[in-house]
Amino acid sequence: MFRILSNRSYRHLFAAQVVALVGTGLATVALSLLAYDLAGANASAILGTALAIKMVAYVGIAPVVGAFAHRVPRRTLLVSTDLIRGGVALALPFVTQVWQIYILIFLLQAASAAFTPTFQATIPDLLREGRDYTRALTLSRLAYDLESLFSPVLAAALLTLITYNWLFVGTVFGFLASAALVVSAVLPKPEPVQRGGGPFAKATFGARLFWKAPRLRALLAMNVAVAAAGSMVIVNTVVVVREHLQRGTGEVSLALGAFGAGSMAVALLVPRALERHSDRAVMLTGTFVLFGGLTVITGLLAAGALSWPAVLVIWAVLGAATAAVLTPTGGLIRRSVAHADLPAAFAAQFSLSHAAWLPTYPLAGWLASTAGMTAAAATLTLIGLPAAVTARALWPTDTPPPPPPARRPRSTAGPRSSWHAHQTSRRAPVAAP
Repeated sequence: MFRILSNRSYRHLFAAQVVALVGTGLATVALSLLAYDLAGANASAILGTALAIKMVAYVGIAPVVGAFAHRVPRRTLLVSTDLIRGGVALALPFVTQVWQIYILIFLLQAASAAFTPTFQATIPDLLREGRDYTRALTLSRLAYDLESLFSPVLAAALLTLITYNWLFVGTVFGFLASAALVVSAVLPKPEPVQRGGGPFAKATFGARLFWKAPRLRALLAMNVAVAAAGSMVIVNTVVVVREHLQRGTGEVSLALGAFGAGSMAVALLVPRALERHSDRAVMLTGTFVLFGGLTVITGLLAAGALSWPAVLVIWAVLGAATAAVLTPTGGLIRRSVAHADLPAAFAAQFSLSHAAWLPTYPLAGWLASTAGMTAAAATLTLIGLPAAVTARALWPTDTPPPPPPARRPRSTAGPRSSWHAHQTSRRAPVAAP
């Protein structure tokens, strides 16, 4: 798997992703504790609103970036957004009012909405062979899991020495290091894209790509199940641990770390699983496990039997199921659209997947604060079930395989011959629909 790190440009981009996500993970823990300091047991409501604002930024900005990003050099766009995120993180320790959190979160996530789809669309240009790209998807999933595994553990260790406000400083350094690594990488230019229509047609082009393919329509439903389970973990962990279980700040980090550990373990197994099973089997299994995990949480909360070991186990299971759904997503999109359309498709996935989180974040937070944690968990469970059933119905087993993505001419494909590239692509594992 790690052989692909011999590609210098990909290695630097991957390192940039890792350090930025570690910094983001520190900010996630610090933001939860800041909200708890400002609102106590109502911290879930603040976090739910703040994360809903984050989703508004993602849903509104990512499609525009996907439509017009080809007009801006990739390095300039990636570095600029890293610097913006670093500046916002630097201001977070000085927050004293809830409304200040909301404004800074919008600015931070608006920059992320420009960074992430551009980063995702760059990787297929660097790694043209099917096996290499599958490995890159796994490494990318592992990098995201660092936010929920390594970062909370690091935060727990640091909180024994410093106050949580200093964790935001780690976020700043993460974004600055990410910008430096992007500068040091040689990035390919995106393929020229000529599309008709006005700005609205260009901004919605990626969404229309999703609507044409049954497997991508099913992916939209699976995104809803992921959002339902993820909202329970991200929004309510701090209240479940601090209020329901009466444990300290360190255990908040450990609970989030359990979610990341489960996700990382499954992400490592996904490439081998995709050699034996279809994308459909792996991803739908993860989707139904998410529903099952939410059902167990609801039952334990209703019975008053939720314990610390149960939280660790359920959070790990939810993390594992999340990885089973999300890790194959990039390969699924890559095999479903033409190569030139990948930036628009990744921007659409980024926007549409986060649109699913837009209602679940505030539901998780406000219901937990007003109606109780059991009501919040039950509502998210009721969202997860129809999402899983819909995904299974939309992705029929007899869906024909998509056409292979278009390849660039030999002159831009690197030192290997076009015959060798063709033979390698034939050997690359392509999961059945």
